Amino acid sequence: MKKRGWTIARRIVQVCALVLFCLPVLVAGWGLLGLFEGGDVRVPTPAEGVFFGTLSSSTVAGVTLLDPFAVLQIAAASLSFDPKWLVGALPVLLVYGLIRGRAFCGWVCPVGLLSEGVDWLARKLKIERSCVPVPRRAKVGLAAAVLVLSAVTGVAAFEVINPISAINKGLVLGSSVGVWVLAAIVVVELLWAPRVWCRSLCPLGGFYEVLGRVGLVNVRIDHDACIDCGLCKKACPADPAILDEPVAGADCMVRAGDCMACGACVEACPTRALAMKLGRPGKPEAPKPVAAAADSERLASE
Repeated sequence: MKKRGWTIARRIVQVCALVLFCLPVLVAGWGLLGLFEGGDVRVPTPAEGVFFGTLSSSTVAGVTLLDPFAVLQIAAASLSFDPKWLVGALPVLLVYGLIRGRAFCGWVCPVGLLSEGVDWLARKLKIERSCVPVPRRAKVGLAAAVLVLSAVTGVAAFEVINPISAINKGLVLGSSVGVWVLAAIVVVELLWAPRVWCRSLCPLGGFYEVLGRVGLVNVRIDHDACIDCGLCKKACPADPAILDEPVAGADCMVRAGDCMACGACVEACPTRALAMKLGRPGKPEAPKPVAAAADSERLASE
């Protein structure tokens, strides 16, 4: 793709994801934000169409699709498991497992789109923000904590405050769940630190980070073309640290589960040393020290 091609493609997918969930409601003659004026004539409900739902639970041609992390919370809260939940969550797991776990965060999640908009606004207003001190892997621990809390309280803990619901379910169903959390994210990221929620705090992002340790869509690096200019790290919305090993020559690809396959680093590279490719090659072995290699050859000859 050309420069900015990945960003344009992501914006199209992100907007289409929002529109996709709103369309069934509008086609049925209902309004967004849960608005509907009843009358004497029966109108179809959005659920009667081919597609209807939210990012938590959707129905496509009669097939139910479920958010895997929400399923884990419900299972923990109820201390039970229904095989139907696995059937609904498995297609989602397979898609993101084959692509990259956090591709959801970079290509679909509406909070990710909002955070990038906040970044743009902060740059336009020339607001100086500090680097967030919270480690990016904190969200994995928070995801585990959410499951424990769900089991203790009997409530799907993250779903009670989920800011994704404030956008997705808010537009489709008029839900107010997560509105205050979403507002807090905007204020904190605008005035304190960039992308602190997505990088470090989102439990759903932590779940997809673990899943992102596998996946076939990966950023590969041509070490001969890399000039170590640092522009790729500056552009990375996930965490610049995930590019350290590839740029240092210790790996041939971005292997960290936090990579969102967003293509920002690919666009930023002035020498085209980075490229999005299919496949997951093994991590190259570290070269043997010269002295050790010589000793090995001598022993082999004796």
